[in-house]
Amino acid sequence: MGRELEEVYEGDPERVDVTIGLLAELKPPGFTLSDTAFRVFVLMASRRLKSDPFFTDLYTPEVYSPEGLDWIDRTGMTEVLLRHHPELAPALSGVPHAFAPWRALA
Repeated sequence: MGRELEEVYEGDPERVDVTIGLLAELKPPGFTLSDTAFRVFVLMASRRLKSDPFFTDLYTPEVYSPEGLDWIDRTGMTEVLLRHHPELAPALSGVPHAFAPWRALA
């Protein structure tokens, strides 16, 4: 792919569109994102959370209710996935959390 990018952008890496560059970057084994894309994701996710009032100033029992905050504390991504896609239960069985590698199914 490097040759095609060099051709299209006439050898000037500064002209490569960021999305194209991210998609062309190799991914570490076992990852779905390249190193650069992962770093951008982490930076942007944390900034979004820090600037969202529903995760900061408004994260109160008055807004969410005590029951709502309790539900948030008890619920993880695995439960959210299984609520919407119960067919994933065999793949998620015994997995410590939804972001760990899932069990392979035959």
